[in-house]
Amino acid sequence: QVQLVESGGGSVQAGESLRLSCAVSDRPGRVYDLGWYRRAPGKEREVVAIISWTGDRIIYADSVKGRFTVSRDNTKKTVTLQMNRLRAEDTAIYYCCADTRPGAWGPGIQVTVSS
Repeated sequence: QVQLVESGGGSVQAGESLRLSCAVSDRPGRVYDLGWYRRAPGKEREVVAIISWTGDRIIYADSVKGRFTVSRDNTKKTVTLQMNRLRAEDTAIYYCCADTRPGAWGPGIQVTVSS
């Protein structure tokens, strides 16, 4: 089973930046996409960014394009989400995920952006 743990969350002012990291623990020899999802208060969980194993395919939600950057390091076994020019509507619990079968999720980490 894949295990994931997020770190780097916190509270910031609108316009500032924050970087989330996720440590991935898995048995060797498996290949899968990694991604970030978020759940804002009163809303359903939504995809933020997805990155393929090699990094050649990346998908961003329209709301974060040009502001967020996802990357991964398969040697260090991490996936990172750099969040710039944060807005109040980015406030949510952020989850790291692995597209394994079955899928795996981290416990989530809070990001709060104040205007």
